[in-house]
Amino acid sequence: MQSASDRHEYPAHWEADVVLRDGGTARIRPITVDDAERLVSFYEQVSDESKYYRFFAPYPRLSDKDVHRFTHHDFVDRVGLAATVGGEFIATVRYDRIGADGMAASAPADEAEVAFLVQDAHQGRGVASALLEHIAAVARERDIRRFAAEVLPANTKMIKVFTDAGYTQKRSFEDGVVHLEFGLEPTERSVAVQRAREQRAEAHSVGRLLAPGSVAVVGTGRAPGGVGRSVLGNLREAGFTGRLYAVNKAFPEDLKELDGVPAHRSVRDIAAPVDLAVLAVPAEQVPEAVAECGEHGVQGLVVLSAGYAESGPEGRERQRQLVRHARAYGMRIIGPNAFGVINTSPKVRLNASLAPEMPRPGRIGLFAQSGAIGIALLSRLHRRGGGVTGVTGVSTFISSGNRADVSGNDVLQYWYDDPDTDVALMYLESIGNPRKFTRLARRTAAAKPLVVVQGAGSAPQGHAVRATRLPPATVSALLRQAGVIRVDTITELVDAGLLLARQPLPTGPRVAILGNSESLGLLTYDACLSEGLRPQPPLDLTTEASAHDFHAALARAMADETCDAVVVTAIPAIGERSPGDAELAEALRSAAAAAPAKPVLVVHVELGGLATALSAATSTAPRSEVAPRARTDAPDGGPQPVPAAVDAPEGMHLIPAYPAAERAVRALAEAVKYAQWRRESVDAGKVPEYEDIDEKGAAEQIGGLLARGQGLTLGTDETCELLARYGIRTRRAIPAPTPDEAARAAAALGYPVALKATAPHLRHRADLGGVRLDVADEEQLRRSYAELTELFGKPEEIRPVVQAMAPRGVDTVVRAVIDPAAGAVLSFGLAGAASQLLGDMAHRLVPVTDREATSLIRSIRTAPLLFGWRGSTPVDTAALEELLLRVSRLVDDHPEVVAVTLEPVVVAPHGLSVLGASVRLAPPPARDDLGPRRLPTY
Repeated sequence: MQSASDRHEYPAHWEADVVLRDGGTARIRPITVDDAERLVSFYEQVSDESKYYRFFAPYPRLSDKDVHRFTHHDFVDRVGLAATVGGEFIATVRYDRIGADGMAASAPADEAEVAFLVQDAHQGRGVASALLEHIAAVARERDIRRFAAEVLPANTKMIKVFTDAGYTQKRSFEDGVVHLEFGLEPTERSVAVQRAREQRAEAHSVGRLLAPGSVAVVGTGRAPGGVGRSVLGNLREAGFTGRLYAVNKAFPEDLKELDGVPAHRSVRDIAAPVDLAVLAVPAEQVPEAVAECGEHGVQGLVVLSAGYAESGPEGRERQRQLVRHARAYGMRIIGPNAFGVINTSPKVRLNASLAPEMPRPGRIGLFAQSGAIGIALLSRLHRRGGGVTGVTGVSTFISSGNRADVSGNDVLQYWYDDPDTDVALMYLESIGNPRKFTRLARRTAAAKPLVVVQGAGSAPQGHAVRATRLPPATVSALLRQAGVIRVDTITELVDAGLLLARQPLPTGPRVAILGNSESLGLLTYDACLSEGLRPQPPLDLTTEASAHDFHAALARAMADETCDAVVVTAIPAIGERSPGDAELAEALRSAAAAAPAKPVLVVHVELGGLATALSAATSTAPRSEVAPRARTDAPDGGPQPVPAAVDAPEGMHLIPAYPAAERAVRALAEAVKYAQWRRESVDAGKVPEYEDIDEKGAAEQIGGLLARGQGLTLGTDETCELLARYGIRTRRAIPAPTPDEAARAAAALGYPVALKATAPHLRHRADLGGVRLDVADEEQLRRSYAELTELFGKPEEIRPVVQAMAPRGVDTVVRAVIDPAAGAVLSFGLAGAASQLLGDMAHRLVPVTDREATSLIRSIRTAPLLFGWRGSTPVDTAALEELLLRVSRLVDDHPEVVAVTLEPVVVAPHGLSVLGASVRLAPPPARDDLGPRRLPTY
């Protein structure tokens, strides 16, 4: 317990699990009086040199006074944090608030002296950098704005920790000591440094799970069958290049081997290091297995055991304990209830999963939260004949099960710079942290295609993550903005993935169509139009076309600069000149090879052999590799044999074949949109500066308003005043509770005016008749007032207002909200019931750049109404873009502005008018993307 002098309760929210540079984990928590023995033990394991660097003098042991000082904190002016593994300290950091004279002080002093000590065995793991992030966040919370540190010049490691952090700092040298002083406000560089460290650490942690040097299967049964014995057999048959161990506490003491694998009763009995343990024991035996693995130094776990969060409240608590237990030892977990992991690299050949066959090596990475979906994906990609796949292999596969620890975000970090993965396919039942996923997806998509299908699952059971309030369509739109290829089904996931893995990206939407069927060509043409592509008239080669005819036509199309992609359609033909499957495949392959920068797709009908031949003609698998003679279901339901693979010339593109025109064209359309995003993302635009924005005045107004309470919707005058500080002018609406007051308001504004009913059930519903426009004089005004009250009720029920008429134009709506999970989102659409029913709104993440504002207003389906549809006058979209940018700036500059609605915004041929506005203020939600690195908690 803390002493009476301590002024704050134990800050449990400072506790965090972090991933270190080498992929291991550590727990960071505040130091308390109960840590005296741990602190002494920790200090005894620190070298004399490290002690000298910390205290600037020989300091062999801590005195009782030192121990008291370093364990008693008030969590305000004196704070100490420790990084722990296995419950023991591996590093500490503390700050002491100081005044201008360098002596101990209290608030309002905003500077503190900071010092670190890292156990020698854990130096170089990034522990100090992680501690610095967390102690800086704690200091900011306690209104400390600067850190000061004194370091000996020889202590280069610690100097590098401070200088590499990215904070704005000053450095001086005096009396043989380096004096560092730096501000704690996050800078663009400090956030970039933090995120780069996060990526390296999380990628390394996944890499340790996918490329272990040794694997122990805990729960291997003595008799054939069972989960553990199956996984052991799969590892052996895959040719795992590392060491294997079979573990089961029920083994007889004299059992030394099982299926040629060393057998042990406990992980503790294994003399050599174990990198990865696969747990296939009942859930009640998992804690004992985790403890054995942790004490032996195992780096990671794949938990196949079920009976966790998927089974109810007791299972959720069991899952929480599992994660806490594993992380205490520095281990990461895939699972529980996982299907397993696969790495086809020849250097690893890891099949630590329930998949009975090792997938063929390839360039596609697969992630599935569902084991059943993972099996389906592996099965589809494994097929080689009679379908869309041909020969395409997998680089890595992860089925995360309940994803209690390792999630899709971690896998994205790994795939980002994995040289063996060119395309990433993900099946996600939910996105637990949309803000982080969107950020990682944008960076990954800039380097390689990322295709995602999202199921209808809920947030991870037991996870302490903020649930998004955004509808699925909005989340999908934000993912597309980040470069994610968002598809709806597993079939589309595979279709798009295969095209992106096999063919170059198209440079535009122009499509050439050729083939031996006029009808199939027209179906392909119509499909292209439906997907927004620009097809050329199909070239019909007739059913008499030979392989030479196909070759010549495709060669001409590949050389044609007026098309960006080619779709070849083929149906079975009868006749002496009709090509065989292998002959046709070779003709297409050789023609496509002449222009390797242009994608080619094949639509085939009842030509199972063509997909096989295309694959065989262009396979990158070793010639010696022969596939098992299994039989798989073809798309038409008929079984077809799986053939062997052959070599392909180096650098040759595989040609994907599809059984339906719609599937091929849909995949091509996704590739076209992704390629356009890649080109545009090179120059994302800029967030413009406006000289008339009064950011300081807005901050003062918001602070004063929030002093009234935790959250409030501003009144009309306050809303207009706040918006005006950001250059957003609203047309004044004067309340008119009586006909006389309506007449006085109209006289003040000047005729013509508008009379509106603003009750919630009538607001923005002109279709109900609650609006009278172009009221020319007082007589007409009083008559309109009487009509409204007669139709809808008393004035106090309909809340009439008078407003000056705005120039005619297109009614639109602009909204901005802060979602607790996704962050600030700006939305735009046309006003009116039709757009609401269709859900025709476009969305962008804040802050919005000028290029994003331009694309935002063009993203809605009803956008033609803004650009002169059917001879109407185009409206002032430049003014509309500026309004969007100003709203984005307001929300980005002031996170206390949690909701803004401008409706309607009438966009005229020249200028626009904001006729209605509302603003809601509240304390801003915590920004977990700007805080120190931490793993999700339970």
